[in-house]
Amino acid sequence: MSTPQLSVVIPVYNEEQGLQALFDRLYPALDKLDIGYEILFVNDGSRDRSAAILREQFQKRPDVTRVVLFNGNFGQHMAIMAGFEHCRGQRIVTLDADLQNPPEDTHLLLAKMDEGHDYVGSIRRQRNDSWWRHVASRAMNGLREKITRIKMTDQGCMFRAYDRNIIDAINSCQEVNTFIPALAYSFARNPAEVVVGHEERAAGESKYSLYSLVRLNFDLMTSFSLVPLQMFSMLGMLISVLSALFFVFLVIRRLVIGPEAEGLFTLFALMFFLIGIALFGIGLLGEYIGRIYQQVRHRPRYLVEAVLEQSGKGEGGRGKSKTAYPDNVEVAPKKAKSKAATVPATNMFADGEE
Repeated sequence: MSTPQLSVVIPVYNEEQGLQALFDRLYPALDKLDIGYEILFVNDGSRDRSAAILREQFQKRPDVTRVVLFNGNFGQHMAIMAGFEHCRGQRIVTLDADLQNPPEDTHLLLAKMDEGHDYVGSIRRQRNDSWWRHVASRAMNGLREKITRIKMTDQGCMFRAYDRNIIDAINSCQEVNTFIPALAYSFARNPAEVVVGHEERAAGESKYSLYSLVRLNFDLMTSFSLVPLQMFSMLGMLISVLSALFFVFLVIRRLVIGPEAEGLFTLFALMFFLIGIALFGIGLLGEYIGRIYQQVRHRPRYLVEAVLEQSGKGEGGRGKSKTAYPDNVEVAPKKAKSKAATVPATNMFADGEE
């Protein structure tokens, strides 16, 4: 099979209500580009009919459709990482399955890459999210830029384009906890951004809760900078100096005025404040240690059940569809012939590590 010019990686998790609308817009939009492309769907352990719908779509368009099936839920970024490890295109575009970013704008990303950029991010023209997402996004964007020195106008938009060299660098990292757009930015030689559309979710509901967004931003901060630890160390030194000065003040006050009972509640409030800071510092240190612990365990980052893809040229010049196993595991040939082979779930490890 010839190497496609473009690979579109789409993570899917419980999106059965909106997948058909995605197919109806995505394939025509890519056909208009008049280039060789492939679409790589990664089913992240969906509990609805998403996997079955993806299998049906693979049977309809096996020439440009590939499907990676996880045997569990490992998260959006791990699904994208799996797509990166399986894609073949010279340029790779990531797109969410909820149609909030119109696939028709893919040409904008590619046109920007034609100008010599190896990584193109996107800025949502008019966000159709709730007010608290707007406020939280602006706050985290500002904090992230100051801490990590990574400049991304809209870090929450996954509609992005990557050169093959960037993807190869990302695949070589084998990180368990990471934020893919920031990781790509750190490898990019000439990054850029373009403005794209943003629509309301076509169907279903957002998979990111407030807790999930907080966790994602912790990954972003701790994976790309030691500034939080350094800032806390400086804060600790400052509090130590102020505490020493306050102790000297209390000693002088006792010698001049004598013992007194006033100010007890003020001291309690000050003590609780300092205890709160100490607990926050312990939690921050735990975030870094926890990520080290996850990395050194060397567990697989995700488990692949099967890969639905079309093999090379068969009889008559037509491609044959197959189910490929991870890690190049040799499988005995099946007697039954079918366009899309269906296999039982297997607990085989993918190339990555958790």
